[in-house]
Amino acid sequence: MLLLLKRMERQFELGLQPLLGEFGLTIEQWRIMAALREEPGQPMSVLAQSAVLPAASLTRHVDKLVERGLVLRRIHTSDKRRVIVALSPVGATVAERLASAQRGLEEMISKYFQMEIHERSSSATQR
Repeated sequence: MLLLLKRMERQFELGLQPLLGEFGLTIEQWRIMAALREEPGQPMSVLAQSAVLPAASLTRHVDKLVERGLVLRRIHTSDKRRVIVALSPVGATVAERLASAQRGLEEMISKYFQMEIHERSSSATQR
């Protein structure tokens, strides 16, 4: 099952690659933007978990997204030690376009892997 999940992840990344390339984004940067689209205004520590990235690499990717004007950083209003990250208006537009492509890919990949799982279970019961 783990191998099947890794293949699904790889197919998903390959399917998104042309659109990511169009926007000059890495898959890690897209995961950050997708996490912020789902849950706007996240502290960096929460965002690292949401985007499934180590904190050290999250900072580097967020820096690049800030430079490009796709995300904004601000200091938390009640806790000045915390940094909140949110999509900029431009970033929200890009994230929405990518989310639309993501939904189509998820549907296609889901159908493919449902068929594969069905075939595996059928062949296992025939043995």
